Amino acid sequence: MPIPFPFARVEYRPVAADDVTRDENLTVKQQREARRAEKVAALKAKQAKEKRNRTIGLVSSIAAGVAVVGVLIAIVVASATPPPPTSQNLTAAERAELEIEGVELFPGLEATHVQSAVTYEMTPPAGGPHNPTWLNCGVYEEVVPSEYAVHSLEHGAVWVTYDPAQVEGADLDALRDLMPSTYISLSPFEGLSSPVAASAWGATIALDGVDDERLVDFIVKYRLDPNAPEPGALCSQALDGPGKIS
Repeated sequence: MPIPFPFARVEYRPVAADDVTRDENLTVKQQREARRAEKVAALKAKQAKEKRNRTIGLVSSIAAGVAVVGVLIAIVVASATPPPPTSQNLTAAERAELEIEGVELFPGLEATHVQSAVTYEMTPPAGGPHNPTWLNCGVYEEVVPSEYAVHSLEHGAVWVTYDPAQVEGADLDALRDLMPSTYISLSPFEGLSSPVAASAWGATIALDGVDDERLVDFIVKYRLDPNAPEPGALCSQALDGPGKIS
């Protein structure tokens, strides 16, 4: 009895006449390279299409992001309010026009240097003879020597003082938060007639408390006042008084 041969199942597909003619004219190696070239071309076409799709997506994302940023900027600009005036951007005319009720003026004060203690005609002091060394501007939690603080006033600083028996805790924290970063000194002062006071060269004011709006007006008007004897001279690199915390 004959033994059947194992065989593979072969599927046939119709072949176009031009395919037959082309394949007949090519060697097996050439046919293999041709098919490989077709596959490479197809792969490159696919990669190019995917790259185009990624580029389109990226551009769309960037455009959307730019649009969002533009909207946010527009909102911020539209809702922004001008910052409050500061001493540096006030003109001389604007300083003169800024009237503050209760300010006492002391014109013609002597700006001499002395080594001895000074008895000042106003409380807190607002100018007059003072120590050759100035007080470094900053926030103090202890009483500072007046003769050094007055020298800082000569340089255009403002000295804010408070009665430690009346201003403490949250009120003291709020007062410290009001202070600018430069050309300002804050310290307790014994013997004040009001909870808070402020002085500049030739001017002083008694204030009803930490929330008295005149304090900010006084700082804006008199801090770095060009009428001080030496406005803009250093308010640092000299003496740190006792209890300086910033």
